[in-house]
Amino acid sequence: MAIAVRRIGGEKSWFCHLYRFFSTSTENAASSISDIEGEFKSLCSAGRIKEAFKTYNAEIWTDQHLFSYLIQSFIPQKSLLIAKQLHSLAITSGYYFKDKFVRNHLLNMYFKMGEIQEAIAFFNAMPMRNIMSQNILINGHVQHGDLDSAIKVFDEMLERNVATWNAMVSGLIQFEFNENGLFLFREMHESGFLPDEFTLGSVLRGCAGLRASYAGKQVHAYVLKYGYEFNLVVGSSLAHMYMKSGSLGEGEKVIKAMPIRNVVAWNTLIAGNAQNGHFEGVLDLYNMMKMSGLRPDKITLVSVISSSAELATLFQGQQIHAEAIKAGANSAVAVLSSLISMYSKCGCLEDSMKALLDCEHPDSVLWSSMIAAYGFHGRGEEAVHLFEQMEQEGVGGNDVTFLSLLYACSHNGLKEKGMGFFKLMVEKYGLKPRLEHYTCVVDLLGRSGCLDEAEAMIRSMPHEADVVIWKTLLSACRIHRNADMATRTAEEILRLNPQDSATYVLLSNIHASAKRWKDVSKVRTTMRDRNVKKEPGVSWLEVKNRVFQFSMGDKSHPMSEEIDLYLKELMEEMKLRGYVPDTATVFHDTDSEEKENSLVNHSEKLAIAFGLMNIPPGSPIRVMKNLRICSDCHVAIKLISDINNREIIVRDTSRFHHFKHGKCSCGDYW
Repeated sequence: MAIAVRRIGGEKSWFCHLYRFFSTSTENAASSISDIEGEFKSLCSAGRIKEAFKTYNAEIWTDQHLFSYLIQSFIPQKSLLIAKQLHSLAITSGYYFKDKFVRNHLLNMYFKMGEIQEAIAFFNAMPMRNIMSQNILINGHVQHGDLDSAIKVFDEMLERNVATWNAMVSGLIQFEFNENGLFLFREMHESGFLPDEFTLGSVLRGCAGLRASYAGKQVHAYVLKYGYEFNLVVGSSLAHMYMKSGSLGEGEKVIKAMPIRNVVAWNTLIAGNAQNGHFEGVLDLYNMMKMSGLRPDKITLVSVISSSAELATLFQGQQIHAEAIKAGANSAVAVLSSLISMYSKCGCLEDSMKALLDCEHPDSVLWSSMIAAYGFHGRGEEAVHLFEQMEQEGVGGNDVTFLSLLYACSHNGLKEKGMGFFKLMVEKYGLKPRLEHYTCVVDLLGRSGCLDEAEAMIRSMPHEADVVIWKTLLSACRIHRNADMATRTAEEILRLNPQDSATYVLLSNIHASAKRWKDVSKVRTTMRDRNVKKEPGVSWLEVKNRVFQFSMGDKSHPMSEEIDLYLKELMEEMKLRGYVPDTATVFHDTDSEEKENSLVNHSEKLAIAFGLMNIPPGSPIRVMKNLRICSDCHVAIKLISDINNREIIVRDTSRFHHFKHGKCSCGDYW
């Protein structure tokens, strides 16, 4: 921000006032140099810089350390005017010519204030430079996204120290050139330099980025050899490496062995559990962290809110939202984005929008989060409208924005708009589509019935197809009952992952719908031969701040008999309204009654029945499921919502389904 000239005691500025003080030789009666430095730094840290000037004017003139700290104190103000005045005072006082530390602090100041050209000009004009000057130049280029210039400075240096290597290794890893960073670390070691905690922290982050546990274990051995295992920075980075590589237990061992845990260590432990899908463990660790006396920060809150979203525990999420407000962290973009996602995944779209509106000037991250929320709830038109509003506000879309838009369009039958957005992201925004974007386009085409076009896109795109994109096409084959393409697509999936149980089940159901019973038997025989187990369907819901879980055939719930009886009565009422159980996908070698009983006991039906029995009338029932909702349950829940005049919200692995008055928000695109 620009700072206007301020009048103090009739002078033109307080820098003029300071200069007048510099020109005098009045002495301060402070007891010692260390006391002076401590008191001066304390005043500056508290933002009382004017008072520090007045109290220690003579000492600033004679002690270059105070002047250097003065420079650092002004960096947060990011004022080129102040920077220039400090620069002038350094020249006038003689510090610029006789003290390398002051020169380097001035160079660092220009970089930290974002004045890149001024910094480079200052560096070129410096009467003398040392290794630290060049290290600051490398760090400055890295901080401002110019890795090539940083590498050029590094390569031209005749002399280097550990800080030089650290700056370059860290820079490469920051830009996700993880392999290059590890190679440079090896070169550093071979050149005879011993890495310090900052080197090891960077290298371990590089191993985490590559998920290279073997290389990480080698670095771990180095950590033990040189006694860094209890260092908070190294220990947290080491644990992060293991957890990111899938070895959660090893990472937890590292953290638990640390004699002291700070917020960073707790955050590493919490984030590691979240990344590995241990969401309930995240909530337990969060409570333990608070019990230890440490205050969670923004990073903690993002992990915990995200875990509440995955568990769909609304009450827990609301509590953490309140704690974020109390901690003053609710305005942070990352926290707001997590809150939008959490409320969306708990089925509370209106609260997601409230979280967006809490930010006066939303950035692309927040807009994208809300667009994704609308898409996940089948509100494609609103998602498109929100993007148009975002552009009107002058906020440009990024690759995540367009991924959310494509998803929203695919789940609402907006084929033309979706294809238009795919074209827009490339031609207007210059974004290169990732595999995830192509997956959404395949979904868009597949749901619209353009199966041949969808398959052609997979085979011609510039990315290697993965299991997800082929399974997307397989789901489209189910919708449009194309058994031949389904067989071909399933072969591609099972070539990549022979143990993918969902593919066998979906292919079997497609054949069953087409009454191709020999093919059904063949698929199920292959499953048995390969020892592939079908993932059991599990549904859960929150009632009076407690989470209740249901699975097919599980009679352990204390209200199991009452639920079964209630469901039977409900089924009779549904049949009177024209409900016919869709038994096409149930084993064909069982009788009709067994098929119907199998469908009645699907986990989502059990959960909904329990909800209807225990949640007061007028309140929505929110059920979460670990698998895709089946066609029979989709039809049945529409009728149940009408019979009970109740809104029922079901979240499956694909999207949200809002059932109300006998209809579903997803229409024909579920």
